[in-house]
Amino acid sequence: MPQSHDTMMSPPIENLLGRVDSKFSLVTLAARRARNINSYFNQLGDGLGHMVPPQVSSTARKPLSLAFEEIDADKIVWAEPVEEVAEELSLPVGEGFADDDAG
Repeated sequence: MPQSHDTMMSPPIENLLGRVDSKFSLVTLAARRARNINSYFNQLGDGLGHMVPPQVSSTARKPLSLAFEEIDADKIVWAEPVEEVAEELSLPVGEGFADDDAG
């Protein structure tokens, strides 16, 4: 039977680590979402409405706590970053478009 420790953090870190591939991914995901939540609250008075509001109802007041709760509720999902395909798109040196004034 796994031991459960009472912690100050809610949701427990064990639940959050099960949703991502590493603790570093968890930190990155939560920090990015917390910045988005903070930006949402900062732009409320401007009436711009282009930021995504918090996706969970919570009594938490800190953006990072809200981000962790969203991750725990599967509202925010970690995805593998898309690799750049710059190597496939780049041309070898010396090849490319011909200059118009060359001829």
